[in-house]
Amino acid sequence: MRPPEGVVKVEALLLVVLVIAAVVFLVVRSQKNAAAKSASTLDDAKADARQSIERLAGQIYNLTGSDTPSKQALADASERNIAAGSQIEQAKTVEQARLAKQTALEGLYYIRAARLAMGMDPGPEIQGIDGQKSAGQVTEDRKVDFEGRQVEASPNPSDRTPNYYPGGKVAGRPVPAGWYSEPWWRPALVAGAWGVGSMFLFSAMFSGMAGVGYGEQEFASGTGDGSEGGGDMGDSDMGGGDAGGDMGGGEDYGAMGDGGDMSGGGDMDFGGFDF
Repeated sequence: MRPPEGVVKVEALLLVVLVIAAVVFLVVRSQKNAAAKSASTLDDAKADARQSIERLAGQIYNLTGSDTPSKQALADASERNIAAGSQIEQAKTVEQARLAKQTALEGLYYIRAARLAMGMDPGPEIQGIDGQKSAGQVTEDRKVDFEGRQVEASPNPSDRTPNYYPGGKVAGRPVPAGWYSEPWWRPALVAGAWGVGSMFLFSAMFSGMAGVGYGEQEFASGTGDGSEGGGDMGDSDMGGGDAGGDMGGGEDYGAMGDGGDMSGGGDMDFGGFDF
């Protein structure tokens, strides 16, 4: 005996409702799981960044510079510590947390530089930072005349070259790791763009240098790969680890408050950097 037609329709309708309810349940559960996983991943990224930030802060408070290079390196490390702390507090994504860690790691390289400048053990190796490997490193002393002043680069700290940079990309262009008479990359770091004069300075300073395996054109396009110079920071006494990506691409280093007298000496002249 066949059930009444109305009963069949009701059963069919109930089946459709049950199917829809099951689909909705699965979708909602999937979304909740995805949200929970995303939150967990962000928490993990922030915790990882905070480890580097705390390590940086501890070393800053335990060191006192004894000469101009070490004092400047520690000042730069302190600035990175402040910036990293601000970045991690505002981080809403895994990438933002990663950038905060990158800032802290850069600060740790400044700590390492300060320790070496004072003749101390550099401490444990540091994870590589974005763009560091491709940027290469200064391997010989150079002095060039640029815009009416002398700009120097050296693999070692001195009163003439008290400004350290750990290597990486600034505003999309590579800056080799080393010690400099002035932070010639800072205007681009603050403004987010390079002036025409910077390319001439780069060419004059690094042309033919073994640790910098790219030239003016690669610098201008940001495509330097350090392939000819063995620019892996892990091969030097200042390095540690590999790197990738783009340092300085959108990272906020705060007000860059140490950008005035960078060497404890004269006022910085950035003539020729046209913004």
